[in-house]
Amino acid sequence: MQIKKILNNNVIITTDKHNNELVVMGKGLAFQKRIGDEVVECQIDKTYRLSNSDLNTKLQELLEDVPIGYLELATVIIDSGKEKLHTSLNDSIYISLTDHLHTAIQRVKNNIRVPNLLLWDIKRFFTVEYQIGKEAVALIKRRFKVDLGEDEAGFIALHLVNAQTEIENDNVYVMTELMQEIIRIVSYYFKVQFDEESVYYYRFSTHLRFFASRIMNHRQNEGETDEELLLIIQKKYRNAYNCVEKVNQYVVKKYNYYMSNDEKLYLTIHIARLVQKLGQEEKSITSTNKK
Repeated sequence: MQIKKILNNNVIITTDKHNNELVVMGKGLAFQKRIGDEVVECQIDKTYRLSNSDLNTKLQELLEDVPIGYLELATVIIDSGKEKLHTSLNDSIYISLTDHLHTAIQRVKNNIRVPNLLLWDIKRFFTVEYQIGKEAVALIKRRFKVDLGEDEAGFIALHLVNAQTEIENDNVYVMTELMQEIIRIVSYYFKVQFDEESVYYYRFSTHLRFFASRIMNHRQNEGETDEELLLIIQKKYRNAYNCVEKVNQYVVKKYNYYMSNDEKLYLTIHIARLVQKLGQEEKSITSTNKK
């Protein structure tokens, strides 16, 4: 095993016996070494063999700008995710999560915090991923003396969600078609056209992406929503709930997927909010035109 490229004293590029590129880490692995020198294998701490050459190239480029400690941190989080989620994750998460952690930590050090508008959904629908995110935030606080807070725990959870989606949803077209059909059902039920550039539509479509992912992966969410709370929501948002029942009929018929109470409750709230905001905007436009 020979050194093909040196990224820094601790990270080198080499190849395996099949000529596949490897990113190899180890303390002092490349110290006073040159390209072509043999790798001291007892010094190797971690080896990364990503699924394709494009990802390998991106990881190399990232490690030229981001300290290796962030990749090590991301690896700890990813390993925890694989263990607790009982699934493999797309290799791209090594790049996306490393980059995100570096950016987030630097941002918070500069007293800049980005609110996570999806935190509510993440906590309810991706409880395991969010718990891993919270543990990651605690680990970062110990290692870097920086408290990222629960918003970033949610962002870390999203990286884990997306890494699962990329593996399990090979047919992106089918998932997109499902989302479009749900939007069509809602639009037809309320006889409205949605502004796809609005923040309210963005939040709704993002929630739909998570919902569609669960349907495609047959991963139903069963939370702790009780019947009484669901009845309250039914009464408060009667039209939105009836619309959700139309959506439920569709996914049962086409995907043999039965929505849980949690899913009905939160989809009802999302639809009610979207339609309400659309109604407010229409009233505002009408009022302005009259003037």
